[in-house]
Amino acid sequence: MRSLLESGLGTLWVEGEISNLARPASGHWYFSLKDRDAQIRCAMFRQRNVLSRFAPREGQLVVAFGRVSLYEPRGDYQLLVELMEDAGVGALQRAFDELKARLAAEGLFAPERKRALPSAPRRIGVITSPTGAAIRDIVQVLRRRCPAAQILIYPSPVQGAAAAAALIAAVELAGARAEVDVLILARGGGSIEDLWAFNDERLARAILASPIPIVTGIGHEIDFTIADFVADLRAPTPSAAAQLVAPDAAVWRQRLEQLLARFTAAARRALRSEQLRLEALTRRLQQSHPGARLQQHSQRLDELEARLRLSLRARIAAGTARLESAARALQAVSPLATLERGFAVVTRASDGALITDATQLAVGEAFDARLAHGSLRATVTGRRT
Repeated sequence: MRSLLESGLGTLWVEGEISNLARPASGHWYFSLKDRDAQIRCAMFRQRNVLSRFAPREGQLVVAFGRVSLYEPRGDYQLLVELMEDAGVGALQRAFDELKARLAAEGLFAPERKRALPSAPRRIGVITSPTGAAIRDIVQVLRRRCPAAQILIYPSPVQGAAAAAALIAAVELAGARAEVDVLILARGGGSIEDLWAFNDERLARAILASPIPIVTGIGHEIDFTIADFVADLRAPTPSAAAQLVAPDAAVWRQRLEQLLARFTAAARRALRSEQLRLEALTRRLQQSHPGARLQQHSQRLDELEARLRLSLRARIAAGTARLESAARALQAVSPLATLERGFAVVTRASDGALITDATQLAVGEAFDARLAHGSLRATVTGRRT
């Protein structure tokens, strides 16, 4: 019966609310997924749940991917979960991946269609919220690096139901007026829901059709949106986008950062493809692998372990006390404790590199000194080696 269930139904997605969640010392997760009309028992073994991007909680709505199997000692059928996502975030991520794949197939992300940025722009356009932190950061960087350039702001909301249409209108308006040499499309960090306006397909096509080169600076370094992939250049933050469009002596460093961003995106796509292929091969192996039988025995051991918990509480409490004592001892030799004694960690202000030798800094160069509480920005006025 177990073989028929595993081979006959294959893998599937199940959405439901987590209930009866148990996480024994073995590291496996046992729970039920339920909705108003039904429920199914689930098991997510340790080798799979260590890859999960979140810790499940009772009552959480999730989407689980796995295969149906039979737990023979009880005669219960259950879902062996291989991947689990929060239902809201998971749906958005799948929609993002599907749109990204479709637009990539159409050639919207092709490197050969991306335009070079002007080396010395006279007018720089910024599309963002006029009241957010992003515009202040961008203006500050542009004024510092390129005070001769004029800055034109095309105000637009960057979050909410009306944001996508407003962003599209701003891109089209800037293109129609043709009054700037380069555009910055930016907003500060946020969740995938906060950044969702920048994943709009219509905005991607508006960016593609823009006669003006566009640089995106959306969210933080780890945030990627559809607008980032279709833009002529993607910066990790709004401030970094301002640095890329403003002329600077460090031209080679900017080119290197551009190449690194493209390489990172290509590597992630390649790694994701290989990961999916490996997971498919792993599922095929698990259907006939002796490990499936071992998982059944492991689940049985978990049930027996639960019966011994009452007799082990005293030992667990003693172990916890020893662990807390060790943690206090570790805290005593922590680098943070060293900072409390008056020491500091010195890093170069321009790139954050750790300074361990006085010759690493030139006279007049700025550096940061991290103290136990806060940090200081200073400039080298002299040097002793």
